[in-house]
Amino acid sequence: MSTASPAAAVLRTEVRLFAREPGALFWVMASPTVLLVILGLIPSFREASADLGGRRVIDVYVPVAVLFALIMAGLQAMPPVLAGYRERGILRRMSTTPVRPGTLLTAQLVLHAAAALASSLLVIAVGRLAFGVALPENLAGYALALLLAVAGGLALGAAVCAVSRTQKIATAVGTLVFFPTMFTAGVWVPVQAMPDTLQRIVGFTPCGAASRALDAAASGGWPGWAPLAAMALWTVVLTAASVRWFRWE
Repeated sequence: MSTASPAAAVLRTEVRLFAREPGALFWVMASPTVLLVILGLIPSFREASADLGGRRVIDVYVPVAVLFALIMAGLQAMPPVLAGYRERGILRRMSTTPVRPGTLLTAQLVLHAAAALASSLLVIAVGRLAFGVALPENLAGYALALLLAVAGGLALGAAVCAVSRTQKIATAVGTLVFFPTMFTAGVWVPVQAMPDTLQRIVGFTPCGAASRALDAAASGGWPGWAPLAAMALWTVVLTAASVRWFRWE
């Protein structure tokens, strides 16, 4: 048996378990697109706005809905699952088998990264087909910003899991972090519509930096080295914190 087979088997199992959870499927895969559709049905959101440089609100909300998918995968879906595995002793028992606990953690990261990316692509497709939102003009810059945003979202979720001893605590901590993260992502108010000072402050947060980078790339520009550096730094810091604080049991 190849060394990759156990990892592939664990990943297939995790995918099947994920597919059996209607709540996870809806909130990660469907809710970002549902949010975009609801906003797109508001007539004023489909009209050009001088405050947004002639763009429509729905144009600005496509990157926001993409970030919403990442937030749901990283903060609401993954931490309770990992914390539940640890609470039930699954990770500890796996340490005595050929399939190491790290394999399960890797499978969870890959699964939720793939789910977030698939949900993001669905948002972009629906935005284009239903509301005429232009596709990202700088595809390379958009892809780079999106990958860094996914990495940061999963690192944040891993940190939540690391500091949460039980599944209930993981859900509570994830929810506590969820709302300010939604604000900095621009879900309540688009980052572009915030006052300049608040924009600068939000730009230092993981989702605020991601929002700026995705929006710039969608408009045809380079995401900007400052937002990209902020996302990379947050990913490194949160990953290091997760490794430092995580316990297998």
